[in-house]
Amino acid sequence: MMPISTRRLIGSTLTLVCLAAAAPITAQEWEFGVYSGVQTSPHSRIDGDYPGGGDIDSLIGWEGRSGEAPPYYGLRATWWRTPEMGYGIEFTHAKVYAPEDERDDAGFDRLEFTDGLNILTLNATRRWPDRFQPFTPYVAGGVGLAIPHVDVETTGGDKTFGYQVTGPAARLTAGASYDINETVAVFGEYQFTYSSNTADLDGGGELETDIITNAVNLGLNFRF
Repeated sequence: MMPISTRRLIGSTLTLVCLAAAAPITAQEWEFGVYSGVQTSPHSRIDGDYPGGGDIDSLIGWEGRSGEAPPYYGLRATWWRTPEMGYGIEFTHAKVYAPEDERDDAGFDRLEFTDGLNILTLNATRRWPDRFQPFTPYVAGGVGLAIPHVDVETTGGDKTFGYQVTGPAARLTAGASYDINETVAVFGEYQFTYSSNTADLDGGGELETDIITNAVNLGLNFRF
């Protein structure tokens, strides 16, 4: 069963998403972005219990493999309440794979979040539209949920394959955009995400790990 704290976080997130979606489009600007890039992830420790018993405790040097299918990508929507401040929602389809040797040593035939390590956050963004023309620098931060596709198989044959809400997540972003015309802009940015993941394993057991991603993104913004 999902922990109470996670259920409350989901409820709060959904409430804020609904309020943002219901907000009237007035003179303020809406901006929709799509991006891809290169995403990596440093080592993190996996803990928990194997199905049927036994402790999980290994250090995994995750691989991002951004260009392999399914690809790494992100989507965001921002409502600019003023020329400088905006609020919105962002989804990132990141991924992490355990290297084969470390996966085998940890007691798994498969150990990955590859469809993907999905991060959904509500963001606040600050930009500087006039100071550094023709570029517009910005920074953003957000909090939300990790909703990964858990793809795990133990050496004992227990398989877990499916989406789960595994815990809270956060992101930080810094970048700059360049206007192509009045409605389209190109942007480049660095993005950091953190997710605290507790996944239920089929057959009993649990897998816990905190995952960080680092990404360099290129994308397009569309304004309305």
